[in-house]
Amino acid sequence: MMNRQFYSENRERLYKMMKPASLLVMFSGKEVRKTADEYYDFYADRNFVYLTGIDVKEAVLVACKEASGDVKERLYILRPDMMLERWTGRRLKPEEAENLSGIADIRWSDQFDTQFRQLAYSGHYGQIYLDLYKFSRDDRDRPAHTLRDEIAREYPFLHIEDANHPIRRLRLIKQPCEIEAMRQAERITCEGITAMMKASRPGMHEYQYKAVWDYVLQQYGPKCQAFPPIISAGRNNFCIHYYSYTGCAQDGDMILNDVGAQWDHIMTDVSRGFPCNGRFTEDQKRMYDCMLRTSDYLFSIIKPGMKMADVDKTTHSYNARLLLDAGLLDRTENVNNLMWHNGAHHVGFDVHDAVETPEIIAPNMVFCVDIGVYDERSGIGFRVEDNCLVTENGCENLSAATPRTVQEIEDVMRHP
Repeated sequence: MMNRQFYSENRERLYKMMKPASLLVMFSGKEVRKTADEYYDFYADRNFVYLTGIDVKEAVLVACKEASGDVKERLYILRPDMMLERWTGRRLKPEEAENLSGIADIRWSDQFDTQFRQLAYSGHYGQIYLDLYKFSRDDRDRPAHTLRDEIAREYPFLHIEDANHPIRRLRLIKQPCEIEAMRQAERITCEGITAMMKASRPGMHEYQYKAVWDYVLQQYGPKCQAFPPIISAGRNNFCIHYYSYTGCAQDGDMILNDVGAQWDHIMTDVSRGFPCNGRFTEDQKRMYDCMLRTSDYLFSIIKPGMKMADVDKTTHSYNARLLLDAGLLDRTENVNNLMWHNGAHHVGFDVHDAVETPEIIAPNMVFCVDIGVYDERSGIGFRVEDNCLVTENGCENLSAATPRTVQEIEDVMRHP
């Protein structure tokens, strides 16, 4: 289990990468209004959680690295408010924040603005590290962007440094406690997928498959879902990120599920395809065999020193030859007509983990081996996705226990 030592060590490694005479300010984030007086469920910034273990709104981590290299850190959390807590729930207490994060200096969020001004004008710091990452230019501004604009107006002598890139480098290599958390998430994911297989039948609606998945995960806590599950049937499998759950499985349809559990902030991402009636047709078997053999081949060759780009390249080239031999592809160079997405992405604190993509694979990296084939002509499309832990001499399939061969899947579905 991850504890305060894990989060303290993450911060220490980051502080060593910072320049002397610098500040670091990291925000957990704020609630996003959904409609009227309703808000979306709060989701803390993952880099903030990675550094603190704190998963509450409107918290701020401040670290002051002196010219000498010494670092002082403080954590701001919401002040107790009896009336608001009656409506929106109990707030984190200072002793709880210290126990989670290992930070002894706990202050109130409403003190941050004044105390930041004092730090900025102290003359001790020449730069400030902020996480200003945006996935898209259209993304809404977060508190770090608001502070960036304030710095430009009021503290132009502070040079803004990027906190996102060094944290991405840190998150790339998983610590033993992260790997253990992922193993537990894998066990829960296996249980949920297996339950869907056992419950499956023609005429079952996608939202009913999702209900089975949700029920299993809710036995492990309210925050066990890693991401909104992708569960589809038949033609809906041709929408790669499908969240409608409105379709109905017809006899002979393949069910696609791309799902994952979260444990101790660590996520997993597993995909399986299975026939809703529990019996693969010959065409489905032929396509599934190509995907499974490709996945097995990747797990046999991935090891430290391999180029990360070669994982995706090999996924496509190896599967193309199998699809050609099976009569499912006319020419290998046309494989992108059937394979619509890349074959690997890292997993961890995010399901598509926000890490610095490596050139060379190294031990304790964890990424998905994701083989997807979508043949709209035949109406068959699904993917086989597993989580790969790179070891000292090779790799381990962390999700191997989730039924993945035709025989394993049919056996599970035959004995509900």
